[in-house]
Amino acid sequence: MSFEIREKPETFERALVVGLGMPGESRRERTALLAELEDLVSNLGIGIAEVRLEFIREMQAKFLCGIGKAKEIRDLAHAIKADCVIFDNLLAPSQQREWEEFLETQELTINGTTVQRKWEGEPIVVMDREEIILDIFAKRARTREAVLQVDLARMQYALPRMAGMWKHLDRQRGGSGGGKGGGAAARGEGEKQIEVDRRLAHERIENIRAELEVVRRQRGTQRKERNRQGIPTAAIVGYTNAGKSSLLNLITGAGVLAQNILFATLDTTSRKIELPDGQPLVLTDTVGFIRNLPHRLVEAFKSTLEEATLADFLIQVVDASDREALRHYETTCEVLAELGAEDKPMVVVWNKIDLIPEDQRDSQLAALSAKVQCPSLCMSVPEALGTDALMQACVEMLSHRVTTARYRIPLAESRIIAIMHRDGKVLSTEYEGNDALVEAILPREFAARLESYLI
Repeated sequence: MSFEIREKPETFERALVVGLGMPGESRRERTALLAELEDLVSNLGIGIAEVRLEFIREMQAKFLCGIGKAKEIRDLAHAIKADCVIFDNLLAPSQQREWEEFLETQELTINGTTVQRKWEGEPIVVMDREEIILDIFAKRARTREAVLQVDLARMQYALPRMAGMWKHLDRQRGGSGGGKGGGAAARGEGEKQIEVDRRLAHERIENIRAELEVVRRQRGTQRKERNRQGIPTAAIVGYTNAGKSSLLNLITGAGVLAQNILFATLDTTSRKIELPDGQPLVLTDTVGFIRNLPHRLVEAFKSTLEEATLADFLIQVVDASDREALRHYETTCEVLAELGAEDKPMVVVWNKIDLIPEDQRDSQLAALSAKVQCPSLCMSVPEALGTDALMQACVEMLSHRVTTARYRIPLAESRIIAIMHRDGKVLSTEYEGNDALVEAILPREFAARLESYLI
């Protein structure tokens, strides 16, 4: 059973989405982030009643903003009958508690005197950007590995927020004996319930880590087998919803879930293809990145994301039709740097070019390509445009691994020709007397053993 961060309604109907712009942040950047949060919230099926962007002069410890701005947000939440307030900011556990307590109060003016009273409506839940992303990840996780990784991140998020927030760990604990004696044994002499919950949470975190370690070892074994066979790998990376899974499906027919939703893919899928020069290549889809991706999620998904660090090269897919395309490219590069994969060879795929108006397409793509320091190409996955260019780019990325040459192979050693067909690509074969004249693209390591047969 997947872990829940805390007890809260399954659905919300009237959310107030709030972005607090910090000193030095640009309005365009903050507006784009807020629009992104709206998509995230909608992906959870939460109804949005109102969206508000507010800029503050300096960050405050209690509410992030000052008390005046906090009152404005509280009054707006009450006025629109919001059942939750979602911040496009990362809230500390204490700030989350302060906001929920603050939203339970209201100010009334009676006979010219302002008085504080308890809010008579339903309690308002406060969430931040990280909790929304964690909830989406929990909703999308399918395989055992993805569920474990999401649970680990959610447990680590919830641990400092446990006091007074949730009691379901107590229900999951189970008994260790009957009656009062059993309860005392479970809790321990003088141990408070919150201490029990925290101890159980730490134990669960360690159990999840142990299970993930088993999965990582299995993945490592599979990777060693690929390395033993000398098969190169490429990891498909990029911003969420850029079209990575659709690209993998187009090239390999993998049948991976590819939907126009954020974080549709949380599990890696690897497929083997043959490049035009005969080289085999394993393509691996990876989880999408996003701005302000919680660090704990990067940590939790390291076993999945390490495919990017160990690949021979990367294919970064970018939605070229998005006005934030360049920022998405930069965000992906930042996460890759955090993973230690910033120096990997890369080819950039400007995807979804069919969504760019034709009269703007050439200039927009030229401007984007001028901003990156690596090879780039344009694609439209739905229209299958650019597939050949991508395959050729992959060939060039791996050109150092192969060599093209002509060989004279005695027919008595035809086993060599069979290996050429198996491990490389034979371009032509002619016969001259008792010899076969073979032109082939071969792995350099294999070609080095055939120097005596070179023409």
